Amino acid sequence: MSKRNSLIEISKVFLKLGFIAFGGPAAHIAMMEKEVVEKRKWMSHQHFLDLVGATNLIPGPNSTEMTMHCGHERAGWKGLFIAGISFILPAVILTGILAWLYVEYGTVPAVEPYLFGIKPAVIAIIISAILKLGKKALKTWKLGVIGVLVIVVSFLGVSEIMAILGAGLIGLAWFGLLDRKPGSGLRSFSPLILLTAGTSTIKTISTAKLFLVFLKIGAVLFGSGYVLVAYLDGELVNKLGWLTKQELLDAIAIGQFTPGPVLSTATFIGYQINGLWGAIAATSGIFLPSFLFVLLLNPLVPKIRGSKLASGFLDAVNIGAVGIMVAVTIDLGRDMLIDWQSWTIAILSTIITFKLPKIGAMWLVGGGAAVGYILKTFL
Repeated sequence: MSKRNSLIEISKVFLKLGFIAFGGPAAHIAMMEKEVVEKRKWMSHQHFLDLVGATNLIPGPNSTEMTMHCGHERAGWKGLFIAGISFILPAVILTGILAWLYVEYGTVPAVEPYLFGIKPAVIAIIISAILKLGKKALKTWKLGVIGVLVIVVSFLGVSEIMAILGAGLIGLAWFGLLDRKPGSGLRSFSPLILLTAGTSTIKTISTAKLFLVFLKIGAVLFGSGYVLVAYLDGELVNKLGWLTKQELLDAIAIGQFTPGPVLSTATFIGYQINGLWGAIAATSGIFLPSFLFVLLLNPLVPKIRGSKLASGFLDAVNIGAVGIMVAVTIDLGRDMLIDWQSWTIAILSTIITFKLPKIGAMWLVGGGAAVGYILKTFL
């Protein structure tokens, strides 16, 4: 396939995912695995898992950064940017429209009946991905122990980045340092340690300042998109006074019920503060660091895998990432499976996922939305 056709293919794949990617990072990654690994064979399960593990070690939205990795694997740096922009674009456009409605009319359309059905359907997609990725990640009983530890500490309140980094350090000691040959070292691993982000000092209120504030947030945002709430509260409500608590909660709610990355919340906030140019500034600011981090990280992943010392770290990070997905799925289940309607949708979706694997995530999400609307509205 020519480079141009590859870029068109990448754009189609991630635009589609951008419109149906509900349910948070774990669900997004599960959908990607189905599209990129199973359906199109762009890479092996092992390499996909390596990229997932590595992505957890840099700031930014994990699932959005995974789209960039996938694009890079298919068509180099151009593919990276096309994939990332295509995935982000649907959420940004939808969020921008809702921001306009919110500013103009003080309200947004009611979408809860549709979300009611989408969320249980997404759980089935995540479970399928956990089983497939888990088979690749669970290479030894030692990795199994690390995975269980990650699940346990996640429920004890340890942040995702600390849990995964801790898993990596255990793996580094257990598989790398204890088994490494004399003379081996951190040479192929050290570049990853250098991927840290600074902050900016901002002094004036303007569209440029809005861009820099969100650039700073995007450069230091570790963990899931939900951590974004704390960052935005600290910067925009407490420090700068640009938003009230209620306005921030409204913005977060918008980010939750639009597909794609929850960081599209930035689009909503930017529009509230400075209209269209504010939305553009905030959106580009919060996502730009992810493009740069992935551009630097992607070529390093094979080198990390090629080093015995760093490979132990990466294996442990991979099983840690799967453990995080397990913990997230359990949390989602507790929050979403609250009545017979949601259980019905989740069970039906799981049966379809495993018995009819050729049915894509788009149809599963759409079907969940339709069934959820019917059950919530008429029963």
